[in-house]
Amino acid sequence: GSGKSTLLKAIAGVLKPTHGEIEFKGKRIEGMPAEKVIREGIAMAPANHQVFPDSSVRMNLEIGAYIRSDPQGVNQDIEEFFDRFPNLRERSNQKAALLSGGEQQMLSIARALMSRPKLLLLDEPSIGLAPAVMHDVFRRIVEVRDSGTPVLLVEQNARQALAIADRGYVLAN
Repeated sequence: GSGKSTLLKAIAGVLKPTHGEIEFKGKRIEGMPAEKVIREGIAMAPANHQVFPDSSVRMNLEIGAYIRSDPQGVNQDIEEFFDRFPNLRERSNQKAALLSGGEQQMLSIARALMSRPKLLLLDEPSIGLAPAVMHDVFRRIVEVRDSGTPVLLVEQNARQALAIADRGYVLAN
């Protein structure tokens, strides 16, 4: 209720802020449409494991790369994500709706990474997940960060988030 998800949505261009400024890499982006924000290098994996449920796992990943014009690179990235998330490879032709919550969250993160962002926004990636699955998701987030992609993480599980964070901020009413 303090505006964490709203802040991420404003950065991602999903919501237009009523006031204030958002700057990314020296350029003001507040009010910019989501597609342009993605082209600027910001991708978001929204809360609640949002995937395209009627599309296959592979199609979800391809959708994440829609701004790219390098089909060979897209296929290489898909293979890399299938290596990183073996469960997704096994289910690549299944509808995303048939995945578990943890698998859907992994797919949502991988889909966001398909645009090769300069900044990855993650909104409550552990919400609704069993503890073991949550730990796996956080391990994957650390891998993403360690591979050189900065991550802005909104997470109510402060202990887990701070354990992997370089910096922590608290939003209060």
